[in-house]
This record gives sequence, structure tokens and C-alpha cells, in this order.
Amino acid sequence: PYAIMTIIVFLMDNSASMNQRTYLGTTLLDVARGAVETLMKLRAREASSRWDRYMLVTLDDPPANIKAGWTENQAPFTQQLKLLRAHGVTTLGAGLKRTLDLLNLNRLQHGIDNYGCGRFPFYIEPAVIIALTDGRKLTSEAGITAELKPAYGTVPLGSAASGAAGQQQYVPPAGDSPIDIMCEVTGGRSYKLVNQRMLNQCLESLCQKCQPGIVVHLEKLGPDPPPATDDKGRPVASSIAGTAWQSCKRMLYVKVSTQRGNATGHWPIPEAYWPDLSAYRLPPRSAHPLVRFVCQKAEPQAIDGFPFDKYELEPSPLTQYILERREPHSAWQCHVPHSAKSSAPEAQKPFGYLKPASNLQSVNLIVLPYDYPTLFALLDELIKLHKMKPTDQWRARFAEYLRRMPSYYGQPLARGYGEIGREGCGAGSGELECWLINTLLNVSHAVPVSPAVQSYLKKVRVAAKAEYDRVVVATAASNQQHPEEGRQPVSVMGNYTEYLKRQPPPLRELDSSPLRLHTFGNPFKLAKQMKQVGFQAVDEGRRASAAG
Repeated sequence: PYAIMTIIVFLMDNSASMNQRTYLGTTLLDVARGAVETLMKLRAREASSRWDRYMLVTLDDPPANIKAGWTENQAPFTQQLKLLRAHGVTTLGAGLKRTLDLLNLNRLQHGIDNYGCGRFPFYIEPAVIIALTDGRKLTSEAGITAELKPAYGTVPLGSAASGAAGQQQYVPPAGDSPIDIMCEVTGGRSYKLVNQRMLNQCLESLCQKCQPGIVVHLEKLGPDPPPATDDKGRPVASSIAGTAWQSCKRMLYVKVSTQRGNATGHWPIPEAYWPDLSAYRLPPRSAHPLVRFVCQKAEPQAIDGFPFDKYELEPSPLTQYILERREPHSAWQCHVPHSAKSSAPEAQKPFGYLKPASNLQSVNLIVLPYDYPTLFALLDELIKLHKMKPTDQWRARFAEYLRRMPSYYGQPLARGYGEIGREGCGAGSGELECWLINTLLNVSHAVPVSPAVQSYLKKVRVAAKAEYDRVVVATAASNQQHPEEGRQPVSVMGNYTEYLKRQPPPLRELDSSPLRLHTFGNPFKLAKQMKQVGFQAVDEGRRASAAG
């Protein structure tokens, strides 16, 4: 397990309109600087902030737009923040596009998106983009634009990823109508501030939202649920009006260890397509996984010793709608469209369910293996009916289940065999344990993508690494920094003498101030002593001339 590092990117609007002054006499750019410093101080109070990485990006043309990268310490970040100057036009759309490209470029070289193998919510690199702007008209060299269009990025992956943001991007900028639309697309939120008090409240809210997680698109499928009733059977009206709860983009919070900074899990969220081993390229993947839920009561299924993943859902109209129904023992099944081999609606199998917590304070998404009702029914039949002695018919049904399951579920199922088999299914039957091991190993060794796609993803990773190195060198040259600063070995980090030798000699002062020779004692007494010494020297000189 690795430590989950949150990348916090500050997208600063440094256009000429940020030179406007507030009622306090400070410019809007000064207010933005103060907001960044305050947010970093608030974030430092959190235990998880020890793994934070900060990045400062402006609306300048590349490579001058990257002022401080996430591989540097906090000192260059603070220095570049103070050196910001407001000029130019408000090209917020282009700035947002370049920021998303940088984040996706960093993700591609690490292979963290796991294309074609399911989306693992616990295998993430969270990124938060905080844009600070004055909320004026979006301008460019061509004039005023009415829409905020960051367009698609120029990352090397091409058609394998689509959308305005990656899987773990969470974008809460501050702005007006065009920015509100962009925040809705990316699963973020906008804030319009008019005074310092609102700014402080906004910063505290943003600090709380900087949590590890992924953004998912939740959408209702099928008819609405029957009206909720109270204890006496009377219908209870919901406070959520309209259809706001039927479709929303919200975060799934991922629990991270405060000591090691890592997260653990077992099961992925299915891909929106069936893995095809003969395909030469991957189908496009949306920025956020589309999860559809069915509003029909279902029993929360579980088996002792069987692993499952639980993720808390960010408060939203959907969570409020579910909690108001006050049904802690019911669940709504969830599935991903087109995840089965057949595109028919009845062929789509659930991978988990939405369930309110027992205290009715939150709603959780429980993630299980693909088509978990069928798997649980087979395991329950094996344990209770066959007494851990499977028949040929049961083995055929289990093999049929594995055939209808996406191949990328084989490896998680094999890894979880220590909890599935030894604690539940494998105890008491060596023959069954051997058969399960062989069956699961055959499934786990099946590669979910074709060799052509594997070769393509490898080339993309190499190209992303080369592009990333080029951006680092260009950014260092633009900021007049040495490209290898911060990457020196420990043995030479303290060699300050060599560092001073490389510095240019300082220029002399235009009007040099007279040096004070004596810094201690009474200056008048020192002057009197100097006069006496001068008189003695003159007398000795006259005596020497008279003797000559």
C-alpha cells in the first residue's frame, strides 16, 4: 500500500481586472494571495495534510503558467505567490484546460487510472482544483466569451478518456453563471463572495472538502419508490421538491489511515463496457463513473467472512431523500450500464447497493463482487445445503457465473480467497479448496485487455513520462530556476560555499554610506584620544628634524 497524496492546485486569475481595489484598499490579487495562505494554514491543522502537495498555476501562456509544481517544497510556492502580477485577459477556460492536462499527464505516467480493468475507488490520487477569479466577463484575444469551455486535453491517451476532468478531480471555483455550469459538470461547487466574512467561511468549507475520494454520477433508473410512511402507516412528504435527487454528481469518501496514509479495498466499480480481447483500442471512458440505482427495496446481503467495501456518500439531495424515508434496513441496488456482455437492460447485474447508516446520519455505497446476489446464493447453497461438498451441477453453475463475470474481477476474487475460502468455503474440504484455487487462478490470469491495447497503453505511459520531463525543464527555465533543484543527493545539499560561488557578484551601492570605524565606547572620548596621538606624532617629527 502507498500513501495517498492529495494534489491541491490553485488556479490564480492574474488578469488585469484583478488590480481592482476593494473597500479595504487592497487589490483583488492581494485578497486571492491571502486566501491561499489562509487555506494552507487551515489545511495544516488536519492530520492528513502531511502528504499534501501544492501547485500554483496562472492564466499565463505555457510554460510561464506553472509557477510552482507539486514536486517542490513550500518555500518556492510562497515565493512565487508573492511575485504574482496582474496583467492580460481572463482566459479562464484555457487555464482550466491546461491545469487538467497537467493532472492527467501526471496520472498517465503512473498508470493509476487502470484503464480497462475497472475503477478501484481506493487506488486513487486525489486532486483538488481551486480557482480564484474576480467573476468578471471571460475574455480572450478574440473578445468576450459567454461560455467556459476548457475543451478536451492534449494528453497522449486520446480517445480512452473523455470529459472535462479525470476520475478524481474535484473542482470548486469561485465565479458566476458559466463557472456554475462547469462546477456542475465536474462535481464541484462555486462560491460568490462579497466580504471578508464570507471568504473565511468559504475557506473553512473548502478545507473540509479536501478529502480523499472519487466523484460519481448517480442516476435513478425505473419508477420512483412508494411514498414513505411513519410509524402509524401515514405517508410522509419529502422536503426534496422536484427531481434534484434523481441525478447528481457527488463524492464517495475514501477512508485513509492517519498513520500510513494508505487506503485498503477489494472490489472495483465495473467499466461501462464488456472487455473485448480482440479490440485494438479501448472505448471512451467518462470522467466520472455513471452508477444507476433502482428504487426497489432489497435486503442488504452479506456473508460472514466475505470482504466488502463501504464508502460514505457526500451529503446531497439524494442522501437527504433516502434518510427522510427512515428505512435503515433497506437497500437500493446499483449497477453500471453496459457492463454486461449483453446490452439488454435486464442483463445488467448489480455490483453493490445504497444503504442508509443504522443511525440515519449518512448514506453508504456498499461495493461487492459483480452480480453478488447470484454469487451469494451459490455460496449459501454450498454451505447450508451441500455441507461444503459441491455437486457437479453446483460446479457448473459456479463456472457459468464466472463466465458472465467481467474478467477483471478474477484477480480481486483470487486475492480475497484468503477471506472467502479459508474462513467460509474452504474449511473442512481439501478437495473443494484445491478446486476453488485452480478455478480462481485460471480466472485471475485472464488479461482483460488485448495485447494491442496493452502495447498502446505502454507507449502512452512512455510518452507521458517524456512529456512530463519536458514540462518540468521548460517550467524551471521559465521561472529561472535550476531544473535539478530539490533533486540533489543529501551529501551535497549542505554545500553552501559552492552555491555562493555560482551566484553573480553583487553590484556596488550608488551612494555608499560612510563606515563607522568605532562601534563601542564614547565617540567623543575616542576623538580626543585620536587628537592626542596626532599631536605626539607631530612633536616627534620636529625633534627628529632639529637633530638632523
